[in-house]
This record gives sequence, structure tokens and C-alpha cells, in this order.
Amino acid sequence: MTFSSPGFLFGFMPIVFLLYFVLPARSRNAFLMLASFAFYFVDAGLVSVVLLGSVVVNAIIGNALYRMPADGRARALLAVGVVANLVPLIYYKYWNFMQRAALDAAAALHMPASWTLSDIVLPAGISFFTFQGISYIVDIYRRDAPPATTLVDFGMYHTLFPQLIAGPIVRYSELVSRIQHRPVRLEDVHAGLLRFCLGLAKKIVIADNVGVVADRMFGLPADQLGTAAAWIGILAYTLQILFDFSGYSDMAIGMGRMLGFKFPENFNQPYRSHSITEFWRRWHMTLSRWFRDYLYIPLGGNRAGPVRTYLNLLIVFVLCGLWHGAAYTFLLWGLFHGVLLVIERLALNRFGWTPRGFSGWLTTLLLVMVGWVLFRAPSAGVAGHYLMAMAGVTAGETPAAAWSVLTSDKLLFLVIGSVAVLVPENWRLSAWQRAGDSIAAPVLSLGALVLFAYSAMLIAANGFNPFIYFRF
Repeated sequence: MTFSSPGFLFGFMPIVFLLYFVLPARSRNAFLMLASFAFYFVDAGLVSVVLLGSVVVNAIIGNALYRMPADGRARALLAVGVVANLVPLIYYKYWNFMQRAALDAAAALHMPASWTLSDIVLPAGISFFTFQGISYIVDIYRRDAPPATTLVDFGMYHTLFPQLIAGPIVRYSELVSRIQHRPVRLEDVHAGLLRFCLGLAKKIVIADNVGVVADRMFGLPADQLGTAAAWIGILAYTLQILFDFSGYSDMAIGMGRMLGFKFPENFNQPYRSHSITEFWRRWHMTLSRWFRDYLYIPLGGNRAGPVRTYLNLLIVFVLCGLWHGAAYTFLLWGLFHGVLLVIERLALNRFGWTPRGFSGWLTTLLLVMVGWVLFRAPSAGVAGHYLMAMAGVTAGETPAAAWSVLTSDKLLFLVIGSVAVLVPENWRLSAWQRAGDSIAAPVLSLGALVLFAYSAMLIAANGFNPFIYFRF
């Protein structure tokens, strides 16, 4: 069930929030847990047992770790817990990929190999709730937070439907103070609704419209992909993925605030970055922090000398790429960003140079767009053809029918999206985030209502598309 579906907008969401607000406070955690399981079960069906198992296993291991001294036994139990979280992820997301890789390797070596790939259904959001489960037991082992008081409290946190499928990746230590005590305040409900409507509009009005352009251009065969078409296609996808994912995050953060939680921010104008290092401080920030705190620093971070630092960066970003999807394109995308970060670190260490100014911004944006080609393309071969078309090396002749996708409304949304991502920080309507304290609240409320109504009209006319990150 996606946030932009009529069933969610006009069924699940209003019913759940109405019941939540009328229930006594002591019953809300149990209700939220049951509602979240119902939300997940609608699409996942019997595969929901994976999420249920994650709740039970992490709750048990977390409580056991808290009662143990930080000795060898605790470290062994922590290792067991991490493996227990990773095994379902590896099986459901990577088992077929590993089998295909083995078949490819056998074919390259002219070795006989033949077997049937397993018919595996990927549980929605497994990458996200796996990382959340690992962060929970690691934080308890480190004594960064106490364990949940009851299984219901932990189950509510671990399955909380606004952030269950695609984040933000919320650590237990960030919500622990609100697990049992979170008063419902009108200003939080108001601000949360505004944030939700903004996110819905970003998804439906901008992301889905420019996504039509991206799909058309990426769907062209190599001999029909001209240079101009390739650049327009990747510009459209660059906007689509930002407004799609940040729109989801806005909706999740908004619903969380309505429920009395404060989720961490996930985006901070990433396309205004002047370096790849800065980009990863602004893009999918909760994932970046997760990899930093639970992988990069434990590997040694930048404390073991430059060579080890560069190796750690490459390891982290290769795994970051594979976290997004079990395909060579995602692996290459992660490796691409890892190499760029190593180059930036080398330039800083050797020459004291860091990208800055207009040239730094433009270079960073172009490199990010090149990376998005790897991310979007269905195969490495298609990505290679697309990049060569962008460079004008193998550009084909784009037929007139392909250009018909650039209708006046699509061009308008491309322009609006391009301007919106570059608006300076001090020009932004920060009242979206603190509308409860703003004298402009009535105006913003009217604007949110208009955005919601327009989004609903587009959903009724065109249907709805799932969020890009729902498949991760």
C-alpha cells in the first residue's frame, strides 16, 4: 500500500489517525503496531512473517545484551544478532543475484553450469528494517540506549508504518523518549499535515510528471537515443528521484509528527552541493549516518592512515550501492561514488584542495547525474550506451514520436523542479517545518489544501506510481 494510493489517502490513513486520537494513551502503541502490520500485510501477504521474525529476534537479543556485561559473550551475541538480521536480507535480496553472478563467471570461464533460479518474492522495505534492527541491538550493546520496556513498545517502533518501507532510518535512541510518552498536540498535527501535503505534491505533481519524460528517453533503443534526448532524460530522472524520495520522506516525517514523533530529516538540498562529500551529507542523510556509524567507523574510519581510509570508503560505498539493489548497475554506482570520494580525499590530503564555487557545484551536479545513469539503467550495457550518447560519441537519431512526451505541462514541471532544487536556503519556506508557530499558517494551510486537491485530481486522472525506493 503506497502513500499516494487512494486506498491509503482516503481509507487507511484517516481511519488509523482517527482511531489513534480517540484511543487512550496506554493503548496507542499496541494499536500502532497492529495497524503497521496490517499496512505491511496488504502488499507483503505471508512474507510479513519476515518482519514479525525481525521484531521478535531483535527484541530478545536486545534485552539479553542489556543484561550482559560488555565482554566476549556480549560481542558473540551481538555478532549472532547482526547475522540473524542479515541472513533474510541476503536470501531474499541477493541469493538470485549471487546465482546469476556464478553463472556469468562459469560462462566466462567456459565451465559447465546450469541451474534454475529460485522464485523469491522480495519483502518490501527489508533493506530498511534490517538496518534498523541492526542499529537497535548495536546501540544497546554500546549502551547508547536502553532496550524497549515491552515487546509491544519495540514492535511499534520497529514496524511504525510511516517509515517502515523506505525510511527515514530512525534509530531507537532517537525515539526512545517518545515511545511511552508523546502527547498529541494540535500544532504537531497541523504541521504534520502540511508536511504530508507538501510531500504528496512533490511526488504526484513533479516526480511522476518528469518521470514520464525519463521513462521515454531511457526506453529508447541505442540507435534512437540522441545527445539532446539523453541529457533531457537524465535531467528528468535527476529531478524525479529527488522529488520522489524526498516527497516520501516528507510524508513519513509529517505522519510521524502527527503521531507525536520527530523523525530525523533525510534531505537538505543535495543538488546545491559543491562536492561529492557534501552531496552525501545532504542526500539520504539517515542512510549516510548509518553507514558512517555502523560500518565506516568500526572499519577504522580515517584513523588508520590514508590508504586504509580510501579502502574503507570504497568498501562502504560498494556496499551502499548493493544495499540499493542486487544488480551490477548498483554496484557500479556505489563504486563510482566511492572512487570520487577517494579522489576528493586525495586532493585534500595532497594539495589542500577542495571543490568550491560555481565550478565545484557544476562539476558535482554533472558527476551526480552520470551516477544516476548507472542507477536508472536496467543493465551496465544500457548505461554505457546512454553515457556515450550523452557524450555525443554514439548518438542516434531521436524520432519525432519520442519528443511528443515533452508536452507543455511536462516542460513546465521540468522547469519548476529545476528551479525548486536550486532555491537558496534562506529563500525557502521554512514555515513548512514550523507552521504551528508561523503567522503565515492560514496561508500555508490553504496552500496545502490546494496541493492535496490537485494531487488527488492527478491521481484520479492518471493513477498512481509506487515510490522508487519502495523496491529497495
